[in-house]
Amino acid sequence: MKKFALLGFLFLSFSAFAQPTIKILESGKRVSFRGLSVVSDKIIWASGSAGTVARSTDAGRSFTWMKVPGYEKMDFRDIEAFDSSTAIIMGITAPAVILKTTDGGQHWRKVFEDTTKGAFLDAMDFSDEKNGIIIGDPIKNSTLYRAFTHDQGESWNLYDGSIVDNPNYWALKEGEAFFASSGTNIRIVDTHTVILASGGKASRLFYKNHFEPLPIMQGKESTGANSIAVYKKQKAVVVGGDFSKDSIGSNNCVLIDLGKKAVFSIPQTPPHGYRSCVIYLDKNNLLSCGTSGIDISRDGGMNWELISKESFHVCQKARKGNAVFLAGGAGKIAKLETR
Repeated sequence: MKKFALLGFLFLSFSAFAQPTIKILESGKRVSFRGLSVVSDKIIWASGSAGTVARSTDAGRSFTWMKVPGYEKMDFRDIEAFDSSTAIIMGITAPAVILKTTDGGQHWRKVFEDTTKGAFLDAMDFSDEKNGIIIGDPIKNSTLYRAFTHDQGESWNLYDGSIVDNPNYWALKEGEAFFASSGTNIRIVDTHTVILASGGKASRLFYKNHFEPLPIMQGKESTGANSIAVYKKQKAVVVGGDFSKDSIGSNNCVLIDLGKKAVFSIPQTPPHGYRSCVIYLDKNNLLSCGTSGIDISRDGGMNWELISKESFHVCQKARKGNAVFLAGGAGKIAKLETR
């Protein structure tokens, strides 16, 4: 981690003086990235369609591109990286698989597979280097598909009750689902708290064994929440909208105070279109991206400013550092810069 004084200076610069810009690092390849994991200011992993994974260990100045042997047609919609050598990728369907590498992507081995017809994985999150969860579409009933790991993805337990022990917590409404748009609609907050934001014909927040309807666009298969960001168990922001009409800049964001019960509020100026991912840069500054552009907020999500019309699916801040990267269609990987 950077020293606190440097952190304060960087955030002050971003908030008060700097104009953020998007620097394209990679583009022009026939791959769509929706998985992104930024370990540090230098280590970046991205995953996407056509069995593709990209990795950088020099802050994005160069990338190693790889197609996972045997999975050249797989869409890896989410990725979780732990260092420059170790990462887990989630292949969504036919079959649903999770693969792991411990040598920087030179070799991948299968640590999870579900060949059940209809198995479709949506997102993955880890609370630390050992404990994680994947969620997917229901297969036979209205219960959310889920699997848990407690050993950094070496083994996965379907429908484990060790994190949330209320079976009703996982029940979905008709037409309700979790989008595989950026891998960020689920967050593990602590040992027994998983927060989820659903979409589709119904869009709800799942929090502390309760679920509440989200005041966000819903009612169609293309509508609802796509991403949730959580800040220190205190507050959260949800973004989404309608990906089939991605220029609609209303009813696409919800601010949440997290307590014993979630309290919702609506931004004064929402993001300027459908957004598939949102992240906190610090307590007050946020970034959100989607197919119609990129927005920032400097006041905790109450007001959003469009900074680019570039299309991206996912954005992430370094877990150990301050760098912020984005990834999307046409093999695009970019960095958020200030000047």
